[in-house]
Amino acid sequence: MKNKAFLGLILLGAVASAQGPNLDAQFKSVENKVIEWRRDFHQHPELGNREFKTAEKIAKHLKSLGIEVQTGVAHTGVVGILRGNSPGKVVALRADIDALPVSERNDLPFKSNVITEYDGEKVGVMHACGHDTHTAILMGVAEILSKNKDQIKGTVKFIFQPAEEGSPEGEEGGAALMIKEGVLENPKVDAIFGLHINSQTPVGTIRYKSGGTMAASQRFVIDVKGKQSHGSQPWSGVDPILISAKIIDGLQTIISREVNLTNEAAVITVGKITSGVRFNIIPESAEMIGTIRTLDYDMQKIINDRMKEMVPAIAKAFKGEATITIDSGTAITYNDPELVVQMLPTMQRVAGTEKVLTQKAITGAEDFSFFQEKVPGFYFFLGGMTPGTTESFPHHTPDFRIDDSGMLLGVKTLTQMSLDYLNAATK
Repeated sequence: MKNKAFLGLILLGAVASAQGPNLDAQFKSVENKVIEWRRDFHQHPELGNREFKTAEKIAKHLKSLGIEVQTGVAHTGVVGILRGNSPGKVVALRADIDALPVSERNDLPFKSNVITEYDGEKVGVMHACGHDTHTAILMGVAEILSKNKDQIKGTVKFIFQPAEEGSPEGEEGGAALMIKEGVLENPKVDAIFGLHINSQTPVGTIRYKSGGTMAASQRFVIDVKGKQSHGSQPWSGVDPILISAKIIDGLQTIISREVNLTNEAAVITVGKITSGVRFNIIPESAEMIGTIRTLDYDMQKIINDRMKEMVPAIAKAFKGEATITIDSGTAITYNDPELVVQMLPTMQRVAGTEKVLTQKAITGAEDFSFFQEKVPGFYFFLGGMTPGTTESFPHHTPDFRIDDSGMLLGVKTLTQMSLDYLNAATK
């Protein structure tokens, strides 16, 4: 470790010991508000680029705190700028605000019953990934920090980001569009922090990984062309559904037989197949849509190249045709190692050393990675599972749920990380 970094850690401890006790009462006073905000967002979820009411509530709160507010960023994003009483660096804190097209299935008193249209279909809308908690947590952090400007040596930028789960077809959105519109400038951000609540990690626990933490994610579309025929006479046509099945089977051999999984994990998943209109007609075409998850860019290239070779070849072997398109997707969520070393003592002090645990990389993806391509970033996971619970409720499912008591640790951690980073940077 460099001497400068080591000195920074010593200074962090000194700063923290002076600040921590002064904030305890404020943390306690904001907890009920954070829970109330979260439940309101949960009951009134909105899909990506359509988070109008959510953004309105966020902006109103920030303005009430005297924070400079920008709205309409990347369609519905909200940005708050809080300048401390002393000059210094700029730290950004990010929360995603969008929900998912999932129909909620539980007995919570604040359960979502929202129905809307998504991709041409009527769907339920639910905060099935915890973005409602992220939003409420960051609102709580904003309230605490706005009351402690005298302790802020620099500037805190609050980024409430829409469309993390993806934009509607044909629209830009998410972190990439926020960056394009200048969210990391004026003032220029020096570092960024973010968190994700996790339904399978006990309340009070924080998990993190230095370096590559979450996978790059790509979306692919495969169009298969066959020859339509009567279902009773398959020999007179070319079955695109059969070809699709063979392609899916072939793609999985790339993962199981061609990439070195001892280096990093990789996944190819077909999530949607569309074909046919009637039980006794072999259709003319089929479409498959799926995702590729990789934690290494060399592996990503190998997988992309082999998919592009394999898809048309398999179709041709069964007398059909097929094309594949693969988008650039999101990058690997990469935690800057030096920033992790710098901020780890803060996390351990806030949560307790035994409650801050390392973890392996996961194949989930996050467009927080776009911010990390521009500035050093640190993204970590916050426990949201009730302690002692034997059954967790996975993300992106109708049964997903989070224990509200886990959010206060998120407020404390992001608050102290902001203060410690800025105060150490001025020494």
